[in-house]
Formats: sequence, structure tokens, C-alpha cells
Amino acid sequence: MTNADPQELAKFSELAHRWWDPESEFRPLHQINPLRLEWINGLVSLREQRALDVGCGGGILSEAMARRGAHVLGIDLSTKALKVAQLHALEAGSVAPEYREISAEGLAEEQPGSFDVVTCMEMLEHVPDPVSIVHACAALAKPGGWVFFSTLNRNPMSFLFAIVGAEYLLRLLPRGTHEYARFIRPSELARWCRNVRLEIVATRGMTYNPLTRRYALSEDTRVNYLLACRKT
Repeated sequence: MTNADPQELAKFSELAHRWWDPESEFRPLHQINPLRLEWINGLVSLREQRALDVGCGGGILSEAMARRGAHVLGIDLSTKALKVAQLHALEAGSVAPEYREISAEGLAEEQPGSFDVVTCMEMLEHVPDPVSIVHACAALAKPGGWVFFSTLNRNPMSFLFAIVGAEYLLRLLPRGTHEYARFIRPSELARWCRNVRLEIVATRGMTYNPLTRRYALSEDTRVNYLLACRKT
């Protein structure tokens, strides 16, 4: 069975045509993308690296990594989102990533140990079996390769900020974007990583200031957080 929630795929497919509109529902992704890109590139230079973007959606991070000199493959199970990514890639020209409609698990069987860098951002909280995704990402990375995750912590503060605040009060995201029960504690994600020989190298939090309407990286991992790992 495919590790994907049909309702989640349908939800993002309906919005696919708005992926590259920086004032759309995907505005937060456009705003945080420079932050996560700089954090990744600060840990491992992306130039000439073979990079995989798992759950790439419309290709926002995929294109950004390609512009930094990486050879990028973006994968997703949303046909409409991939079509948008491919169309935008045509406009990007020579720095365009490649895209495929395939699951992380399927690609792991096909190309194990093939990538220097694997990213899985804002995806784990949207799939039925996030542990399976972590296992696939580890399998796809070369020995010594880097694997990056970002997701949402599970605690009362994250419920207040990520759902009540972001979806209902500030309307940064459409209502129903997230389901609290699927949020993942850093300790849980770290344990899943260690179980597949992924060594935790760095952790960062991401905060939002509603007054300045700006995001920033911080040490506060109580809501959004990022995890950097290396395959031992």
C-alpha cells in the first residue's frame, strides 16, 4: 500500500495551481524557504551534490537547491503539484530539477544509497506512516550523506500556534491544513533516525513574529523544528 493519505493528496492537489503565488496559501513556504536553504547549505555545500527532495510539492525547495548548484530530483505523489513544478522548471531553464511521481519507499528500492543530500520538509506530519518515510530517506542517502527533516512538535503550545493561531486567527494557512495527532515530538523523530543509523548533527527551531510577519531560525523547537542527520 502507498504511504499516502488520499485526503491529504486531494487537499494539496486542489491548491496546486497556487504553489508559486507568494501571496497564496503557500506564502509561509515561500517565506521560510530562504531560511531552511541557508541552514542546509551552511551544513553541507550543495554545489555538485546529488540531492533528493522528498515530498517536493510544487518544487519551491527543489529549485532553490538547484540554483545552489545541486543536481536535484524532486519526488511527490501529487500529480497536479508535480505538473506545476515541471512547468515552473521549464521557466527556470538550465538550473531546473528533475521530477518524478514516485514514493520515497519505491525510490529507495530502486536507488538505495544514491544521494548526497536528502530533504523531507513539512511532509512527515501529512503521511499515515512517518517512520516508513524516515527509513526510506535513510536508505536513499549515501554512507556519510546528509538527511534533513522539518516538521511540527506535538504539545499544547504547537496546537495553539500551528493550528489555532496559524489556521484560525492569523489565517496563514487554510483551515484543516494540519491534524494535531500527527505532529511529531523531536524525541520521537530522533529515535526513528537513530534506529536507521542516522546520527543527529543539528536541530533548529523556527518561529514566527505576527507583528513583523517574519520567520526566523532559533533554538526554540516547541512548534516548528528542523533536524539534520548524517548516515553513519
